[in-house]
Amino acid sequence: MNLALWIAAGLLAAVALTGGVTKTFVPREKLAAAHGGGWTGEVGTAFVKTLGILELLAAAGLVLTAALDIAPVLVPVTAVCWVLLMVGAMITHGRRGESAFVVLNLAYLALAVFIAWGRFGPESFTG
Repeated sequence: MNLALWIAAGLLAAVALTGGVTKTFVPREKLAAAHGGGWTGEVGTAFVKTLGILELLAAAGLVLTAALDIAPVLVPVTAVCWVLLMVGAMITHGRRGESAFVVLNLAYLALAVFIAWGRFGPESFTG
C-alpha cells in the first residue's frame, strides 16, 4: 500500500509539475492556442500564472515534504487541495464541452482521493 501511494503521489506530482511549468512559463496566448488550453484565453494572465504556481507547489507538497521528512502531513493536505483544483478544472472543461479533459481530470482527482485517503488513514506518516 505504501508503495502504491508513493507511485500515485509521484505520478500526480509529475502532472502537477508539468502543468505548473507550462502555466507559469509559457505565454498565455500560446496556451490558448493549444488543444485543451482554450480556457486560458478567457481569463487573465495573472490567474493562469497563479494556477501554475499552485501546481508547482502541489508537486512539491505531494512528494518532497514526505521524502525530505519536512511536514509529511502536507502530502494528504495537498492531495485534498488537488481534488478541489480538479473539480474546478472539470467544471471549466465541462462548460467548454471538452469531455475528454473532464475524464482526464476525473482520473487525476481519483489519484488525489486515493493519496488523501491513504495518507490520512492506513498509511499515515504519523502512525
